Amino acid sequence: MRSFTAAGAPGRCPRCLILHAHCICAEVPRVETRTELVVVRHEKEGWKSTGTARIAALALPGLKLLDYGEDSEPARSLLPPHTDGAHLLFPGDAAQPPWPAVTRLVVLDGTWRQTRKMYGKLPALHAAPRLALPPKPLGERVLRLRASTFEEGRSTLEAIAEAIALLEGEAVAAPLFDLHARYVEKVFRARGVWEQKSGAPAC
Repeated sequence: MRSFTAAGAPGRCPRCLILHAHCICAEVPRVETRTELVVVRHEKEGWKSTGTARIAALALPGLKLLDYGEDSEPARSLLPPHTDGAHLLFPGDAAQPPWPAVTRLVVLDGTWRQTRKMYGKLPALHAAPRLALPPKPLGERVLRLRASTFEEGRSTLEAIAEAIALLEGEAVAAPLFDLHARYVEKVFRARGVWEQKSGAPAC
C-alpha cells in the first residue's frame, strides 16, 4: 500500500507534504541547470507522500511540471505538438551514455506500469529520442522510499540528479543527490522508522 496525503492535511507542510516537525523546505537548494526539464506526473503521484517530483520542482526553478490525468489531460494539451529537440528519459531500448547534446529532457513520473501507459497516450513524445541511465554499480545501496521492482528503477528526483550529472557534471548534480538522501531521511523520521530503514543507531 502506498501512502496518499490530501491537500491541506493537518499537521503537514503544504509544499513538501512532510509533517511540520520534519519539513524539508528550508533545506531545499536552488539548482540552476542549462538543461530544460519537463516532468509529466501521473495524477496518482500528485499527493503521494513518497512522490519526489514535487521535491525536484522545489529545487529546480526551471523545471516544468505537467500533470497527467483522465484522458491524458492536461499534459497532452500542454506538451508541444512536436519534440523540438527534446529527449525522453525512459529505460529499456534507449541510448546509453555518452549522450548527444540535450537541451530539453522529458521525465515521466509514475510507476513503471503508469509511465508505459502515459508514453502510449502522449504522441508528442513518440518522436523524441529515448535515453537510458547506466546500470547502478553492483553492490551500491541507495535508500529509497519505495522498493524498486526492476533493475532500472529509481525515484524521479534520483533519476533527474543522475541525468544532470551526466549532462552537466557531478558538481551541478551534487545538491540534488544530497536533497534526495535528506528527503528520504526526513520522511522516514516522520514515520518513526529511520533507524530501522537505515540501520543507524537510535538516538
